[in-house]
Amino acid sequence: MSSELGTKENPWKLKTPPQTSEYEMFQTEKDGKAILVCTVGKTILHYDYRCIEDLHAMLKQHGDWMELGSADEQKPAKEGTVEAWGRSSENPVGGWYGLKKGFRGRLGMYIPPLLEVLGLAEVEHNPRNNRMRAI
Repeated sequence: MSSELGTKENPWKLKTPPQTSEYEMFQTEKDGKAILVCTVGKTILHYDYRCIEDLHAMLKQHGDWMELGSADEQKPAKEGTVEAWGRSSENPVGGWYGLKKGFRGRLGMYIPPLLEVLGLAEVEHNPRNNRMRAI
């Protein structure tokens, strides 16, 4: 069994920003591309692995706290939030970091805790309207 954290055998065990739900995440490859696999209960989401580095760089450039604004793919993201950035044609991938059609949203819910665990960001843990900023 691998002792390296973030693998399928030893995934990151994370909690949503409000600390109300647990989920797991690990890095793997799919079709020659590095991805993050996020398992929330029985739901499996995929994100482009580069969202970690890209989000950190954007937050550093932003220079202040930014609201997370998590939303499902079918719902609009609040402007100026991490979620809106994760879907924007202006981000480095030119659109969604989420890779599974129908489950491309929620970047603002599931990626910030990973950046926190990796020591790249601070994340608030209030019941609602959480924010993050780069370290």
